[in-house]
This record gives sequence, C-alpha cells and structure tokens, in this order.
Amino acid sequence: QVQLVESGGGLVQPGESLRLSCAASGSIFSINAMSWHRQAPGKQREFVARVTRAGTTNYAGSVKGRFTISRDNAKNTVYLQIVSLKPEDTAVYYCRAQDMGALKDYWGQGTQVTVSS
Repeated sequence: QVQLVESGGGLVQPGESLRLSCAASGSIFSINAMSWHRQAPGKQREFVARVTRAGTTNYAGSVKGRFTISRDNAKNTVYLQIVSLKPEDTAVYYCRAQDMGALKDYWGQGTQVTVSS
C-alpha cells in the first residue's frame, strides 16, 4: 500500500555533510508520521529522528544537534540532513512510515552511509 525509497547515501569523509531523502508512494494519504532509523553492522537498529505530517519533530539524544529531519508533504518526501559526519555514523539508514490509525508500519530498503577517511 505504501512504498518507501531512500536515497542520498554514499561514501564521505569525516566532517562532510549529507542529505538523505525518502520518497513515499502508494496510499500516502494514510501516513501520519515518518522517521529515520539506522543500523550499523553487528548492532541493533536504532531510532534517529521522526517528523509528523503537521511538522512536529523529535530526535534521539545521540544525534540531536547534528541531524535535522524535515518533510515536504506536497512531494511526499522526508529528508534527513546530517552535518559533521563521524565514522560512528556509518550505517544503513532506513525510512519508516506509520499509519497510526490502521496500526500499519512500512519500511524502505535502506541507503548506505559510510564515513571514512
């Protein structure tokens, strides 16, 4: 019903910036909130940031200050701006869409972010 496609990842050096994008398609009228999560090799997936359709945001304490989530409802797209990238940011970044009324949850395929000198 809802498809999510992440993009914008890549190989960057420490201190550089990236903007990740997540485009939603399908029954997008049902989406109440979208969020970013990341998973490093050998580690559990962790929450990064969330934004509601109305624009309310929240962040994991570990990333607040360097990560900014935003959304463009007209484009059905959510973004994650990351500044001052660090090696510990290396992970696959996943987009999540929530239909809270129907208790449905959707995930994208992920985009790889690698921070290395």
